[in-house]
Amino acid sequence: MADLTSNFVGIKSPNPFWLASAPPTDKEYNVRRAFEAGWGGVVWKTLGSEGPPVVNVNGPRYGAIFGADRRLLGLNNIELITDRPLQTNLREIKAVKRDYPDRAMIVSLMVPCEEDAWKAILPVVEETGADGIELNFGCPHGMAERGMGSAVGQVPEYIEMVTRWCKQNTRMPVIVKLTPNITDVRKPAEAARRGGADAVSLINTINSITSVNLDAMSPEPMIDGKGTHGGYCGPAVKPIAMNMVAEIARNAETAGLPISGIGGITTWRDAAEFMALGAGNVQVCTAVMTYGFKIVEEMISGLSEWMDEKGHTNTADFVGMAVPNVTDWQYLNLNHVTKAVINQDDCIKCGRCYAACEDTSHQAILMSEDRVFTVDDSECVACNLCVNVCPVENCITMTTLEDGAIDERTGEKTGGYSNWTQHPNNPSFAAE
Repeated sequence: MADLTSNFVGIKSPNPFWLASAPPTDKEYNVRRAFEAGWGGVVWKTLGSEGPPVVNVNGPRYGAIFGADRRLLGLNNIELITDRPLQTNLREIKAVKRDYPDRAMIVSLMVPCEEDAWKAILPVVEETGADGIELNFGCPHGMAERGMGSAVGQVPEYIEMVTRWCKQNTRMPVIVKLTPNITDVRKPAEAARRGGADAVSLINTINSITSVNLDAMSPEPMIDGKGTHGGYCGPAVKPIAMNMVAEIARNAETAGLPISGIGGITTWRDAAEFMALGAGNVQVCTAVMTYGFKIVEEMISGLSEWMDEKGHTNTADFVGMAVPNVTDWQYLNLNHVTKAVINQDDCIKCGRCYAACEDTSHQAILMSEDRVFTVDDSECVACNLCVNVCPVENCITMTTLEDGAIDERTGEKTGGYSNWTQHPNNPSFAAE
């Protein structure tokens, strides 16, 4: 049976699934329930300096984007860091870590960009027995407007400076949480490495407005007639997050830098994809806010079964395996040609593939009078649009010409072609 035990920058946990710093990790009650459900670790909701408490809005804090079936695709969050007293949080962190010594306890921190402020908070966090700290350089709203969060994360020099302060003043591993609200995520990652960071985590939330109330003419969530930009998260941000993780993993200056992957992870498969692109573990937020803590049970069982099926004995076996296959467009093999093939037995004759290809692609799908849909190889560029709009999984597939063209009437191969220039349906070949 696969061993899901994780050792991330020396921080051990029974599995690679951590809860991200967010509302689900705001207090002892929540974190204890999370650990009982099976989570391998948590990143405690971001703590600030001793002093006047942070005040969050007393009203709607979340906006949402839904799919056609009202499945939650994304959340917009305008909540700030914890509004509970620092000492209360520290006391609870210590108590939970004492009772769950085998679980990873990471504390997220955000204080003013002043060396004395960081020097002051690090010792009191260390006293809790926490396993590490995460520097929140990603919050895109509220705290950023106060000169913290992404206001720091968007300036590589600040990232390097604060990371170095922390490394010089604590024994705990330092994880730097990166903002996606930047042109090139590799630059802040490089700065974190120069500052001595043990790892980076990404992505934090994306600056966003998810909807507008057309009666009040205000962004939502709306507070007393006005709205503001917030942080966008959930399944909709997963592609953006995976791209940024891969960019750091394959960048020469940051290759080998441990990564904690964050962004729309809902299933074990999502987690495995992040890890294949270089993440050593993953952090989850929106999925828990949607389905509850017990979602981790499916993540654990699903990942374990997949690892057994693939012959992976531990998670380190497949971390980064996909990175060598991430390349730039100019290095793609332009002689590799595929064509769409429609399985007539599975086709429900809905016509979506025809409409999509006829109106927005290459007019490569033909429709007969009795609504039989076939592919004209001479026009098909294998763009995959038909596969993506088809409501029947695997009804339309892409077949590589090296394996032979397919006669859709018989389902048999018509012969092998090394590339499109040798295919009989290529007009230039026919002319020769």
